[in-house]
Amino acid sequence: AWRAVWKLMTWLPTRLDAQMRAESGLSLAEYSALSQISEAPDRTLRLSELGQIANMTLSHLSRVVTKMEEAGWVTRAPDPSDRRATVAVLTDAGWEKVVASAPGHVEAVRSYVLDGLTPRQVTELAGAVGLIAGRVTPPTLR
Repeated sequence: AWRAVWKLMTWLPTRLDAQMRAESGLSLAEYSALSQISEAPDRTLRLSELGQIANMTLSHLSRVVTKMEEAGWVTRAPDPSDRRATVAVLTDAGWEKVVASAPGHVEAVRSYVLDGLTPRQVTELAGAVGLIAGRVTPPTLR
């Protein structure tokens, strides 16, 4: 079982990243960051929170946000509730990029993960993944 888990953890992100790059020109990390910002209230998210949610180091997050800023998908601004912090704000172009990229990503996840499973296996997988996610999610994000 451990070998199958290792393959899943190693190869699934690689396949999803390749699909995202081929179809959208985004890395999986960039898409993840954009989608997290798009789901936040007012499409605005504090960078420190984005780093936690997207599981990125500050240096990686900085590179990703800089690239997205240069592409016109996000802007940085002082956090109105704490001017010492910075927020990322999704632009209209960023929203359009997320909307255009999402269907291919959803289809890739469906193809790689769900299509080969029976409905019962999907339910069992959801239960198992929920338990695992609860064990690895940092306490600040639960």
